[in-house]
Amino acid sequence: MKAQTVLVSATLGVGLGTLLLPAAALAETTVSPSTTPVGGTVVLTARGCNPKTGDALFRVTGPNRDQNVRSTTAAAGGGLSAELFTAGFTLGTYTVTATCGDGSSAGSATFTVTPIGGAPAGGGGGDDSTAGLLATGGALAGAAALGATVLLRRRQRAATVG
Repeated sequence: MKAQTVLVSATLGVGLGTLLLPAAALAETTVSPSTTPVGGTVVLTARGCNPKTGDALFRVTGPNRDQNVRSTTAAAGGGLSAELFTAGFTLGTYTVTATCGDGSSAGSATFTVTPIGGAPAGGGGGDDSTAGLLATGGALAGAAALGATVLLRRRQRAATVG
């Protein structure tokens, strides 16, 4: 009976990990660079959006901004991207939320607008939920592998004893 419980737990862990990992890989929005001076340009990219399903819609919100940026431009690494010129932006942190043409969410990211001359070079800002989903999926897959190993060892012991 206990072996059956371990097998069910392992199967459930593999199933949940299989569902979470692709979702994490698909829902990725980035802003590059993650820090820019007033009047700089940032590139918004929604990697999970398929250009064949329509435009990506990036919603930019922050201290003095609530605007939509529509993109039909295919990104080099896949998905859709748009450039955003930050002239007229107030200093502070802005959130970009992307929606694909099919209505699915492509995640969110942040970027910071700094004074001219005050922006350090930076990489793309991403959303920490992607890392969390990957970690959760990996933990579930690891638990499933551990459960399968325990189950196999018990069966081997039972076979040698009997």
